[in-house]
Amino acid sequence: MTWNTLYLILNALVMPAWALLLLLPRARLTARIVHSALYPVVIGAIYAVSLAAGMMFGQSADGVGFSSLARVALLFDHPNGVITGWSHYLVFDLFIGAWIGRDGVRRGIAHIVAVPCLLGTYLFGPVGLLLYMAVRAVRGGGLSLAED
Repeated sequence: MTWNTLYLILNALVMPAWALLLLLPRARLTARIVHSALYPVVIGAIYAVSLAAGMMFGQSADGVGFSSLARVALLFDHPNGVITGWSHYLVFDLFIGAWIGRDGVRRGIAHIVAVPCLLGTYLFGPVGLLLYMAVRAVRGGGLSLAED
């Protein structure tokens, strides 16, 4: 399997979850799939394997590390490093998107208002979360992340 094929598979894995969040936010299927541990476990396992491959089996560029920006940048000089980083983004962005979906339902936020936040999270990660937090603040929901 090529690195590009693995990248495409990762992207294809998350698409159904995002489609469910966007199109069927309150469906039982969405709850059973997106709001379960399925995606964090599956994509997290891919992340863990690629991380281990980079750290223990030489699937990384020479000189990688966390002691400087230049050494961190080297993480992405090997395709495995890109896959590791990409799977990290995918699992956390989806986790935040699922939280936005649940939190919006709990707080009575109209789904049409949550959709741009979800799309922003899918495409730009923290930008979607920031937008959602702004929506909550405007609606008087505050910035607390506590799940009452």
